[in-house]
Amino acid sequence: MDEAYARRDLEQNPGMTAQAPVDHPYLEDIERERIRWEELARLCATFPVDARDRHGYYADPGREWSMKDMLAHVGTWLAQGKSRLERIRAGTYDHEDLDIDSMNDTFLAAIHDQPWSVVWTQANSARTLLLAAWYELEVRTADADWWLRKVGPDHYEEHLGRLREWSAEVRASGA
Repeated sequence: MDEAYARRDLEQNPGMTAQAPVDHPYLEDIERERIRWEELARLCATFPVDARDRHGYYADPGREWSMKDMLAHVGTWLAQGKSRLERIRAGTYDHEDLDIDSMNDTFLAAIHDQPWSVVWTQANSARTLLLAAWYELEVRTADADWWLRKVGPDHYEEHLGRLREWSAEVRASGA
């Protein structure tokens, strides 16, 4: 997928979501999600094509991520959040202790070798499905709040600072 396609995708699908009901218990959070997602998606869509797989976004020993890896990470967590919100709404969710680092490693191993077009589509699709599940929640719950912090706007914010920096570094290097 090239940059022009990604830009067109963003232009044709601003926010890539319908509006939440005005009386939704998470209305303010949904708006925060939209604003942060739009920035994250814009930065990813306009990232230099030849640098999407370049390591440097995240450079922890043993965890060297590219921008594409970061988006794959966000997308896989969005998919996890969608399934948990559906279970919460259905009343079948049992709180679970998660090994976040292990899950991150598993998710990255599963999607790392996928091309940009698959990672971009997966993240956008997972977000759309998460929003659909989120919109169906009729009341706030502690479990839903936890999952939405883990996968939604707070999670995006964890990555936006470094994504802004990495984008600027890559552009300054002439990539």
